[in-house]
Amino acid sequence: MDQNNLIVYLEFEDSRVADVSLELLTKGRVLASRLGVKLEAVVVGDDLTGVEEQVFPYGVDRLYKVSDKRLYPYTSNPHSAVLINLFREIKPQACLMGATCIGRDLGPRVSSCLHSGLTADCTALEIGDHTDPKTGKEYKDLLLQIRPAFGGNIVATIVNPECRPQMATVREGVMKKEIFDPNHKGEVVELDAKKYVSDEDFVVEILDRHIEKSKINIKNSPIIVAGGYGVGSKENFQLLHELADTLGAEVGASRAAVDAGFTEHARQIGQTGVTVRPKLYIACGISGQIQHIAGMQDSSIIISINNDPAAPINTIADYVITGNLEEVVPKLIKYYKKNSK
Repeated sequence: MDQNNLIVYLEFEDSRVADVSLELLTKGRVLASRLGVKLEAVVVGDDLTGVEEQVFPYGVDRLYKVSDKRLYPYTSNPHSAVLINLFREIKPQACLMGATCIGRDLGPRVSSCLHSGLTADCTALEIGDHTDPKTGKEYKDLLLQIRPAFGGNIVATIVNPECRPQMATVREGVMKKEIFDPNHKGEVVELDAKKYVSDEDFVVEILDRHIEKSKINIKNSPIIVAGGYGVGSKENFQLLHELADTLGAEVGASRAAVDAGFTEHARQIGQTGVTVRPKLYIACGISGQIQHIAGMQDSSIIISINNDPAAPINTIADYVITGNLEEVVPKLIKYYKKNSK
């Protein structure tokens, strides 16, 4: 088997690959091409038929499938054992995972066992060079792992010069999901689970699962009305809900608004919430901290409603309405109700 390729861990549930994994394949294809290596993927579970049809169009050159009925649903030890033993064999130079409840459990276990290091919650991934400031040693084509740090006050670029694989987790929605080539075909490698995981790894048995789907779907909403700390109260947030209902939109929020108890955490947009790319983003009373901007800067059109003309969010907004949202939002509601079909 080839070595030093770039690999993506695929999350697989209900016969489909998770969106976050497809987003990472899209980015992984770009990075692998830049490095001149193959893009690989690994899927671990039971009944993995059809996975290749889902991932080959995203540019996967090789798909490793590890199938065993005991490997579904996900549990920590068996999935960690599979990746640790496989990575020792194929020696990838980089591994990408989703910053999901699975990725956040699996990534640290694999990286600590392989002594490789891990950067969590990256907002960007690039390939670049690095010079060690102490030794002057130059490193070519490293994975530059970029993420806000120190409470979002700086954007840090983290490198891992010596240890492999270079590992990073990325939240759903941060990377764009795009098909590379609908006709792209890769190689499927069926691996024997018994070679990579032992009976001792199956100490935990899942007897029953209850999965509740979130009723809030801000990630896929084409229009989002988002409120920040400047909204002022839980009651004022009802104004945003009324505007959202009028527009057929979803309501989002900044972390400050969620921390203040104005709305629930599921609506939080930004580095510590979800990343969104709506056609229209209406920011009400949001100052525009870097953590929030990271989660919505790719919106097609941004409208900022703020009583502070110098609010940072105004610099990325397409339209700025300077005024109190208690006055502006009711006027918008009245206008849209009158002019909507």
